[in-house]
Amino acid sequence: MQTNNSVKMAHHNLDSLDKKILRMIAKDARVPFLEVARACNVSGAAIHQRIQKLTNMGVLKGSQFIIDPEKIGYETCAYIGLNLKDPEKFDVVVEAMKEIPEVVECHYTTGDYDMFIKIYAMNNHHLLNIIHDKLQPLGLSRSETIISFGSAFGRQLPVESIPEEEED
Repeated sequence: MQTNNSVKMAHHNLDSLDKKILRMIAKDARVPFLEVARACNVSGAAIHQRIQKLTNMGVLKGSQFIIDPEKIGYETCAYIGLNLKDPEKFDVVVEAMKEIPEVVECHYTTGDYDMFIKIYAMNNHHLLNIIHDKLQPLGLSRSETIISFGSAFGRQLPVESIPEEEED
């Protein structure tokens, strides 16, 4: 299985200023940089530089508004374990799934499945159509669908658990 740079095993040590910035923007990505600068006791330019550094390192992957799927008519959330007839076509299947807008996550996995996806559908009938019309033609040998009744919680990894750089 090829992953085409999808798995990067880089670890970045962050200092206490980096962690304080990350804590603040994790709570509210729209917090003004000058407010972050005041809280961190540094200049606005220093915050801009740190944000750019964290982005260049790949620690920050942008900011976005989060849409509630239910509020726009997608009432069914499902997780589907997929097995491919031909695992050599893994990369082709992943690229094809990127064209299915209802598929919002795709994971390389160990265990019983070749890959595991998260999908949103308007209802169970729509989910069935997606599986039958869009996923099956990709060359699945089998799939297992788990429907979510709702998310108990979702969160970012806590910044406190990230090790700090050792200072000399």
